[in-house]
Amino acid sequence: MTSDDAGATATPAGPPARRRVVLTGISSRAWEHPADRGALTALRELRGFDDVVKAFFGMWNERGFRLAHLASAIRVDHRQYPSVYQRYTEAAQSLDIPELPELFVRQSPFLNAEAIGLDKPFVVVNTAALQQLDQDELRALLGHELGHVRSGHAVYKTILMILTRWAANLSWLPVGAIALRGIIAAMLEWWRKAELSADRAGLLAGQDPAASLRLLMKMAGGGDLSQVDTAAFLEQAAEYDGGGDIRDSLHKIRMTAWSTHPVPVARAAALRQWIDAGDYQRILDGDYPRRDDDATASVTTEIKAAAEAYREEFSRTQDPLVGLLRRLGDGASDMGEWAGGAAGRARAWFGAAGEAAARAARGESRTPPANGTDTNGSSS
Repeated sequence: MTSDDAGATATPAGPPARRRVVLTGISSRAWEHPADRGALTALRELRGFDDVVKAFFGMWNERGFRLAHLASAIRVDHRQYPSVYQRYTEAAQSLDIPELPELFVRQSPFLNAEAIGLDKPFVVVNTAALQQLDQDELRALLGHELGHVRSGHAVYKTILMILTRWAANLSWLPVGAIALRGIIAAMLEWWRKAELSADRAGLLAGQDPAASLRLLMKMAGGGDLSQVDTAAFLEQAAEYDGGGDIRDSLHKIRMTAWSTHPVPVARAAALRQWIDAGDYQRILDGDYPRRDDDATASVTTEIKAAAEAYREEFSRTQDPLVGLLRRLGDGASDMGEWAGGAAGRARAWFGAAGEAAARAARGESRTPPANGTDTNGSSS
């Protein structure tokens, strides 16, 4: 099933409008990075977790956020920014999203967009994106944010805000602060993988790999790509991954450990790798999980897939530090197993905390398991 690219920006002398595949019934699991998908599946299994998150989010007042944008931004529809609205509807159609979240354009010189909210998420795009992106790149950006909405990534962002504030309030208590910072570090790692997931959603929405890569190039270097080359940009990504020595590896850890987003060259390389692996074309050919089957997703299976993804990542990288560990005795494999296991353990710790908060909200009492893991039947 296909949809016409009714809003194509080509001039009469330009190329004909492309046709994009409508991915009927597609589940967000199709584009989610395994580490992101494993965490999401686990969090959805927690009894009462959604209620607790929404109660916490009330501290920041989702309605207040929307009112603030209603008051000081432009709500996009067929009358206001109609060409942006057309790109938005096209992205949603490709991802088979029948009900569009509200979309606002906000005045800002920074090329960015975000999805906000839990009950009724909405999307905000900065004016810089409208000024610097062509129509295909804009469609990919809007598809990226729709991917965040469909995956429920606002849960991550909300909990991260809460935990960060708690960590600041508990900074006087070394043990509490250290424990929270460990959980925050794990959440940030999940969020970076969530960004890779949303990049894939943006590609599936626009179905133009060149436009998705250009979007990341513009995020790195601004809107003028007349003197920028895609192949050279990907060469930068390869040098970032494997160039230099162990000092560079340590600098990369420092740069990314407390960041919510992977660096643009790493995002471009990850997206290119996903395309080259055949996953993108496989989805376009109709081989993808359906929303109707989401209820059968297994936490155990997804956590194992996350661990395997980390093992593959560590075996593939040319990072000097990982290379040293390899030479010391298959250290990359061991490190990948540790990272995958750590993701599962952090999920279990956070799951126990979520369960405890849910029980407290319901007025229940239960002593947590001695090993810090949840006992509701979910595998860690």
